[in-house]
Amino acid sequence: MHGKMLIFSAPSGAGKTSIVKGVMSAVPGLSFSVSACSRPRREGEVNGVDYYFMTPAEFRRKIEQGAFLEWEEVYPGNYYGTLKSEVERIWKAGSHVVFDVDVAGGMHIKEGFPGRSLGIFVMPPSLEELENRLIKRQTESQESLRERLGKASREMDFAGRFDHVLINDNLDRAIEEAIGLVRSFIEKPFN
Repeated sequence: MHGKMLIFSAPSGAGKTSIVKGVMSAVPGLSFSVSACSRPRREGEVNGVDYYFMTPAEFRRKIEQGAFLEWEEVYPGNYYGTLKSEVERIWKAGSHVVFDVDVAGGMHIKEGFPGRSLGIFVMPPSLEELENRLIKRQTESQESLRERLGKASREMDFAGRFDHVLINDNLDRAIEEAIGLVRSFIEKPFN
């Protein structure tokens, strides 16, 4: 039997990854879906653990083969996606799949699996707070910061298409709320 799908989406810097880690450590029976990407591996990242790293050509070949559940060219030549084989691997192991994906990917999975997926949109308290968080990371140039904030503003317009909007103004509280949402969804029979 196939498990359920727990989709966490958010603008970059909203705290989605921290919330996902908190949920994964508190709720048994969950397995993280490792995304594929075409960006270069960063120091310390491990292929198959952090991402499945591919060249843009390899990624495009997989697209042509229909290997992705969802994919997006986030920035020109920079692809991210979810391999169908990753979801099957997790379900075969008897676990529920946890996705940490961008907003477009999250909506695509949600639409493709309506009764078996829970979509949680992690919302920053404000765009100003989001900008502060991104600046504190010290990973963005002025140009990429502007690009991310513009994308975040557009993505926040789609929050209503998810099952729940989780405002991350306090990380511990947001994690507790996410744990409650996940537990209650897992306990429900399939629609």
